[in-house]
Amino acid sequence: MFYREAGQFKTRYETDGQIFPIRQDRIALVVTMAVAVLALPLLASPYMLSAILIPFLIFALAALGLNILTGYAGQLSLGTAAFMAVGAFASFNFILRIPGIPLLLAFVLGGLCAAMVGIAFGLPSLRIRGFYLAASTLATQFFVVWCLTKITWFTNGSSSGVITAQKMEILGYAFDTPARKYLLVLMVVSVMALLAKNMVRSNVGRSWMAIRDMDVAAEVIGFRPLRTKLMAFAVSSFYCGVAGALYAFAYLGTVEPEAYNLDLSFRILFMIIIGGVGSILGSFLGAAFIVLLPVFLNILAHGLSLPTNVASNLELMVFGALIIFFLIVEPHGLARLWQIGKEKLRLWPFPH
Repeated sequence: MFYREAGQFKTRYETDGQIFPIRQDRIALVVTMAVAVLALPLLASPYMLSAILIPFLIFALAALGLNILTGYAGQLSLGTAAFMAVGAFASFNFILRIPGIPLLLAFVLGGLCAAMVGIAFGLPSLRIRGFYLAASTLATQFFVVWCLTKITWFTNGSSSGVITAQKMEILGYAFDTPARKYLLVLMVVSVMALLAKNMVRSNVGRSWMAIRDMDVAAEVIGFRPLRTKLMAFAVSSFYCGVAGALYAFAYLGTVEPEAYNLDLSFRILFMIIIGGVGSILGSFLGAAFIVLLPVFLNILAHGLSLPTNVASNLELMVFGALIIFFLIVEPHGLARLWQIGKEKLRLWPFPH
């Protein structure tokens, strides 16, 4: 029922004589999920599902993992693609070497392998921070890609290093069409995003933010820095590992080390910078922006008949300008701009 109280309209429902509030963001979430689950698979073209929506969801999950580490725990990382590669290759080998293993279990085990690698390379975070920690995680990127390239066991003896990912089946149901792959990715990303949202609101999330804001003071009041930082590395790497498995199986269709290069790590870092550091919503907004921007720039270049050399470098120039803009003008990214926009719409044209 709708009624007016203290100058504001509120939505509420009654149960056993009590009145409980219904948060508008939950209603918006239900509507968004209904559109994502019911409308998009029916209305979107196979190209939009395969080339836009699936990579958007996968990159959003990877950006969410990096945001847990960088945005909430304050530990800068440049090795996101390496953890994604570990998850992808581990999932491939679990399916290959353990007959009959469920697909989702293989993805979870791949994420756990990425978490163990993240813990190993997160050990220096107790002694170093900032630029030096970023350099340490950058070494992870080169070390993991080197191992996957040189050790043929990971690629099952493939001479080229490029192997075809296994077919995705769950309980005999094959996810072999763009719509089915999209629904599988959407299900995994939605569950993990909900878990991340609840996690950052728990004691674990508060310990991460305490370490991020002032680690010395956090240690004085009882938080254990090493345990807290390693947990952040483990959870972040787990999310990136699952994202890497989805990237290989649902998007690329192949498992190859070169797909998880340094450029991918920087793209995911740009997602959280543009979307909003320390924001669950910002991970999704940044991923949508990075995925959709090249499409719009390509249309713009063709529409303006720009030279080929200008069109090829236009994306890099725009990315650089946007990163500088958000770092100077709005460090909290698109998530903060979205929040400001909602606040202004509540006051215009009629306050409510």
